[in-house]
Amino acid sequence: MAKFEGYERRIDTITKAMQGFGIASLEEAEKICLDKGINVAEIVKGIQPICFENACWAYTLGAAIAIKKGCTKAAEAAKAIGEGLQAFCIPGSVADNRKVGLGHGNLASMLLTEDTKCFAFLAGHESFAAAEGAIGLARSANKVRKDPLRVILNGLGKDAALVISRINGFTYVQTDYDYYTGELKIVNETAYSNGERAKVRCYGANDVQEGVAIMRSEGVDISITGNSTNPTRFQHPVAGTYKKECVENGRKYFSVASGGGTGRTLHPDNMAAGPASYGMTDTLGRMHSDAQFAGSSSVPAHVEMMGLIGMGNNPMVGASVAVAVAIEEASK
Repeated sequence: MAKFEGYERRIDTITKAMQGFGIASLEEAEKICLDKGINVAEIVKGIQPICFENACWAYTLGAAIAIKKGCTKAAEAAKAIGEGLQAFCIPGSVADNRKVGLGHGNLASMLLTEDTKCFAFLAGHESFAAAEGAIGLARSANKVRKDPLRVILNGLGKDAALVISRINGFTYVQTDYDYYTGELKIVNETAYSNGERAKVRCYGANDVQEGVAIMRSEGVDISITGNSTNPTRFQHPVAGTYKKECVENGRKYFSVASGGGTGRTLHPDNMAAGPASYGMTDTLGRMHSDAQFAGSSSVPAHVEMMGLIGMGNNPMVGASVAVAVAIEEASK
C-alpha cells in the first residue's frame, strides 16, 4: 500500500481524482507508468533528491492521468500532470485555494511550447533549488521542442553566481552595468562543463537595475521568483520592474511568484500575525505575478506546510517538464 506524508488528509481527494479516470489505486497508477517504461519516482528524485515521498506519488498519479487521457505531446501531458498534483493538495489549504497543482502543470506546458523562448529562475543564489530546477529543464525540455528553450539563472551577487556555475557546470556570464547609460555589457562567459548543463546561463547582478537589464538582454518570457534571502532586495523588485517595462512596451511576460502563503514569511511589522496576514513576500508576489505558488522555492517542508507536496517550487518546474517529456518520448 502506498503511504506518504499527510496521507489521511489527502487520500479522499486523491481517490476522487483516480476514480474519475478509472484508476483503482496509486499502485495501479504506478503500474500504468511503468508499463510505458516511465519510472516517475526516479525522475522526480533525480531532480530534487530530498523531496518527500508524496511528491513521487503525486507525479506518478499525474503521469498516469496523462497516459489515461491519451496525451502524446509533452505540453498536453504537463497539464494532465497538474491534475495529479492538484489532487494531492490538502482541502482548504493555501495550495488548494490557489490551485497550485494546476498552476505547475500549466507553467510546464508553457515551457514546452514554442512561444516561450527564454525562462528565468529569478532567485537569490543562496538557493540551490534554482539550479536543480534549471538542470531538470536543461535535460528535458529541448528533447521535444523545435527551438531550444533558453534557461537562465538571474540572482543577486556575482560571486554567488560564479560559485553556483562552477558547482553545477553552468555557464557563468559576467556582466558590467553602466548606471550612466543603462547599458549592460557582457565581460566574459565561462562554461564549466561541456554537456547539457553548460546551456544554462548563470548571471549575477549587483542590484535591481542590473537584474532588470539582464532580463531585458535575454528577452525573458517567463520567470519564477525565489523566496530565499533576497526576496525584498532583488527577486520581487526585479520581476515587478521588468513586468512594468514589458507592459509599457507591449511585450508579453508571464511572472510566477514562487512562494509565501502565511504572515510568518517576512511580515512587515515582524509580529508574525498568522494566516490573517499575507506577509511581505506574499504581498510582493501579489503585486507582479500572473500566477502565485505556495511555499518555498527550495525547501520541501515549506511547500508541504502550504498543503501541496514536499518538493521545492523550483525543482517542481524541472520535474513537471521532465515527466511530461518522458510521456511524449514513451508515446513515440
